[in-house]
Amino acid sequence: MLPEDLMLLFLDEEDGRVLMDTTSIHNALAGAVLLELVDSGRVALEPDGKTLSVVDTTPLPNEFLQESLRRLTRPMKPQRAVETLRTHVRDNVMAQLEGRGVLSVEKTRMLGIFPTTSYVIQDGKAISDLRDAVGNVALGHRAPDERTGALISLLYAVKALHKVFDGDRREMEARAKEISAGNWAGLAVKKAMEAVQGALMAMMVATTVAAAITTAGGSS
Repeated sequence: MLPEDLMLLFLDEEDGRVLMDTTSIHNALAGAVLLELVDSGRVALEPDGKTLSVVDTTPLPNEFLQESLRRLTRPMKPQRAVETLRTHVRDNVMAQLEGRGVLSVEKTRMLGIFPTTSYVIQDGKAISDLRDAVGNVALGHRAPDERTGALISLLYAVKALHKVFDGDRREMEARAKEISAGNWAGLAVKKAMEAVQGALMAMMVATTVAAAITTAGGSS
């Protein structure tokens, strides 16, 4: 699923090290879950283009997605929907990947005191194949399809492209901006992507402003 692919891109393929900050990862993963729900036909934008609603309550075969769908108890704006879906989202996505045998999750304690989590890659080929497919699009070597277009748009929204791929940051971001505006998906998914991307970018700005205020307050 899209959230699983996105999480794999946030990991170093050799040592399982996380390449992005926790807040950005959780926001992006929640956005990916929301897009999965739209693609499944369970959630859709209302005619005003500003609100997302559950339009089909037929149970989903995947329990993770079904539990996510249950959280959307009323119509809400994309940013609120992302906030609603991000609770425990990384743990749930990691559980999916662990169940597939792609990686294992190890809980340890740093210095014997502080709890920490590490990820051990079990299927390196799955990650390298994914990184090759998405990286080739991000670097302009091939055109996006629905899967790679969505992944790059999500990475672009949380300013993660230069964190997960080597290359000229400015060129990759310009390419990602073009991809985000492209026609690589059906109308429903494309409109939802635009709404989710806008929500993620607004959340990034809010986080940056909050951090700046905190820093300024601490230095006064």
